[in-house]
Amino acid sequence: MAIGIFFALYFVVFFFSGAHSVTFTIINHCPYTIWPATLTGGGRPQLSTTGFLLASGASSTINVPASWSGRFWARGFCSTDSGRVTCLSGDCGSGQVACNGAGGKPPATLVEFTLAGSGGQDFYDVSLVDGFNLPVSVIPQGGSNCRSTACPVDLNANCPSELAVRNPNGATIGCKSACLAFNQPQYCCTGSFGSPQTCPPTKYSNFLKGKCPQAYSYAYDDKTSTFTCTGGANYRITWCP
Repeated sequence: MAIGIFFALYFVVFFFSGAHSVTFTIINHCPYTIWPATLTGGGRPQLSTTGFLLASGASSTINVPASWSGRFWARGFCSTDSGRVTCLSGDCGSGQVACNGAGGKPPATLVEFTLAGSGGQDFYDVSLVDGFNLPVSVIPQGGSNCRSTACPVDLNANCPSELAVRNPNGATIGCKSACLAFNQPQYCCTGSFGSPQTCPPTKYSNFLKGKCPQAYSYAYDDKTSTFTCTGGANYRITWCP
């Protein structure tokens, strides 16, 4: 009897806490179909939606728990010809529309969130630490003391050749970070370079920062790249803004 009461109370708490969710509106302004995806962090259960198809000009909404932490990215240049979903850009390797808890293969532009719940302070950023594949913007809807952030420029057009990822036709469809391209401590901020004092910006992170000054360009780019919003806002994420 006590166990039944416990689960009944758990259901009530879960049901009503679920009502306090944050709505993300995902918009595709790219001139082609993309396949957005989500990954929940902190060992928590994945969202009911971990990937979906979004045609050019279309939008979709996702409701997430008010205390959610995780990331969004978008896969591009995907094919289902083999019966499996495979993408040249940002592929998560699931072979399905859903990513089911798998992250995107870099380079991929990331939108990262740590939500604090109703009345708390949300933290969010656009990260190029794993490289770039698509431009993106993040605009809070509601809340207070909130700022938008973005990497609205197509970095593929000017990506240094040593960082460029190309499709079979030779067109650049991704721009690696220097860490990803060279795997050296001075670019990855590891080993003796594992602190803000010993890992300054490089010419490669400066390239990213010069084009997208609001985005994370390397591991210790916190001061100009982390944004906050108070008061339980919803968010609009636009690919190719």
